[in-house]
Amino acid sequence: MSLRQKAEVTNRTVIGEFILLGFGNDPELQTLLFLVFLVIYVVTMVGNILLMVLVVADRRLHTPMYFFLGNLSCLEPRLLASLLTGDRTISVPGCMMQFYCFGLLTGTECYLLAAMSYDRYLAICKPLRYATLMTSRFCLRFAAWSWILAFVASTLTFSWMSQSAFCGHKEIDHFFCDFNPLIEHSCDDSSLITRLSIIITSIVVPFPFLLTLMSYICIITTILKIPSYTGRKRAFSTCSSHLIVVTIFYATLTVVYILPEDHMLQDLNKVLSLFYKVLIPLANPLIYSLRNKEVTEALRKILHGFMVLMGIQKS
Repeated sequence: MSLRQKAEVTNRTVIGEFILLGFGNDPELQTLLFLVFLVIYVVTMVGNILLMVLVVADRRLHTPMYFFLGNLSCLEPRLLASLLTGDRTISVPGCMMQFYCFGLLTGTECYLLAAMSYDRYLAICKPLRYATLMTSRFCLRFAAWSWILAFVASTLTFSWMSQSAFCGHKEIDHFFCDFNPLIEHSCDDSSLITRLSIIITSIVVPFPFLLTLMSYICIITTILKIPSYTGRKRAFSTCSSHLIVVTIFYATLTVVYILPEDHMLQDLNKVLSLFYKVLIPLANPLIYSLRNKEVTEALRKILHGFMVLMGIQKS
């Protein structure tokens, strides 16, 4: 950094909080968005908790696919508070923690989706070796490493970012604290942090993405070789729910971070960010429950038992 740049930084006031601009200042729009996001958060929480309960309670769901789905269901109400109270300020430590949690959960989801893709690959392409390869020990290790690798990557990025001071205007034109807005507010030379972040991303992200991609290339190739339409339909139905979630997740994530930094595209960026930040956690329980007979049967069984227990229905 040159002497002139250091002098400019010295003259800037270091800020202690940010203002998340979100989706504008219209009170009517804020109320509508609050109600919409409230419903989404409630349904997401109830759906994911119910899905975890079903996976634990029903023996038919004690399979690798649903084990990884249970981990996925474990994966920010801050937005609701901002919309309800109108207070959009968030402290720098709070913003950093939001950024850290988002990176941790997104990284973990990449690996869990890859594990589920590999599970479907073995089930469809290597059915005779499925039980041998997809053991409980393997599933536990894969799930553990998913959390560990995402934790290490997020912690390294967070530790470097937390050493930065932030100055300039307080406004962040987004509804949550992401990497690019934080870098823009950094008083220091951010080129090193940016390069380190790219290196970590290039090491951590390609493996789950390529594993997912190659798994589905093999799956689709195998399904197309099945002679009967009924056989192809039955095979595809076992992975269609997961394929929908994977497509939405990677498509929106890719578009958001590949789009050029342009103020004209900022609103589109925020809308697409909603898909992987808010709507995908909602889509997980809905898609997996509505499109899987095992889950619907397990839910029907639990509801029947509850109604019998309450005396509403005879056994």
